[in-house]
Amino acid sequence: MKTKSFKTNEVNQKWLLIDAENKTLGRLSSKVSSILMGKNKPQYTSNNDLGDYVVIINAEKIRLTGNKETQKKYYRHTGFPGGLKTRSVADLRQDKPEQIIIKAVKGMLPKNKLSNSMISKLKVYKGSEHPHIGQNPELLES
Repeated sequence: MKTKSFKTNEVNQKWLLIDAENKTLGRLSSKVSSILMGKNKPQYTSNNDLGDYVVIINAEKIRLTGNKETQKKYYRHTGFPGGLKTRSVADLRQDKPEQIIIKAVKGMLPKNKLSNSMISKLKVYKGSEHPHIGQNPELLES
């Protein structure tokens, strides 16, 4: 018996819609990263991007447990000496609440060349409206 290795054009990629209201960030992002990698399909191949497209709405209503709202920090560096910049989750939630979910999911994806194509299939929006109605995303209850 031979092992079948699937290619991207051989697998049907669906569009899924997830409402992030009152969902915990870690549990939601681990489920989304698994869907983006294609691990929920029987045709899963680790060296191909076979995952589905995921649309997340109500990103500003995501829930964090404990004191993460004030204590969790996101770090970036400008490249200049002393250029370390920090932001808390509360600051990021006011400006760009989509980035909270994107950063959490991106950290759970594999660290290889496929991660950029996987994260590009994630669409996160602030309110309950999204422009992907033409793709007919099916609502995923989790």
